[in-house]
Amino acid sequence: MKEKHFPIENNNEQEYLLLKAKIKTLQEELAIVEQKTAAFEAILRSHLENELIEERELTVLYKKLQQQKKDKRLAQKQRGKNYVEKQGLKVVNRTTINNLSNDEKNEKKRLYREAMLQVHPDKFSMNHEKIDLATEITTKLIEIYQTGNLNDLKKFHSHIFIGKTIENDKNQTLEKTALIADNYLKNELEKIIKQLEFAKAKHTYKVLTEYQNPLTFINELKDFYNDRIFKLKKRTRKAK
Repeated sequence: MKEKHFPIENNNEQEYLLLKAKIKTLQEELAIVEQKTAAFEAILRSHLENELIEERELTVLYKKLQQQKKDKRLAQKQRGKNYVEKQGLKVVNRTTINNLSNDEKNEKKRLYREAMLQVHPDKFSMNHEKIDLATEITTKLIEIYQTGNLNDLKKFHSHIFIGKTIENDKNQTLEKTALIADNYLKNELEKIIKQLEFAKAKHTYKVLTEYQNPLTFINELKDFYNDRIFKLKKRTRKAK
């Protein structure tokens, strides 16, 4: 039985096949770029675990302080300029933490650090729409960790690593049929070109490909995070 050929929109099967080949080549190149970048960023994070976690904790604390100031100003405005609110942060109940055994405390710390590094906003810098979600999740993670409830932390840790919190992007594949419209393939080609340009423009990829020794970037990052941590500590010193 002879193979049936379905008509292409512009009756140019050669152009159709050429578009498919270009898209496949660019997809493969994009996959390599993203894989190399992800591997390099994993190395960077492994050298910056403490700094990343401390910076995130201080950032969340700073935002809480800012929100408290905002709420206080609003309350004073509503109740009059003579209204005086009690000073200080709300004390978090840490009774459960103190009742934990050393093994349980170590387990809590391990789960917390693993989960924090998994969803730290910097990890999703290539997916800007997910940064806000990652920030929200890290805030919740810190809250659970500080309450001292080990079971809740285990559940949230599993929730993160199962992938229900932040799903990995699924690679889009082209339909393997001649019925795909020519304009669809052109749109796909434009999209993959932009994705590749964006991936190559990422700073960590530039470091990886342009630095003589990319690992020297670790010291630059340490200086950046240490400076940020120092500033955040100054801004949150009243909370202690």
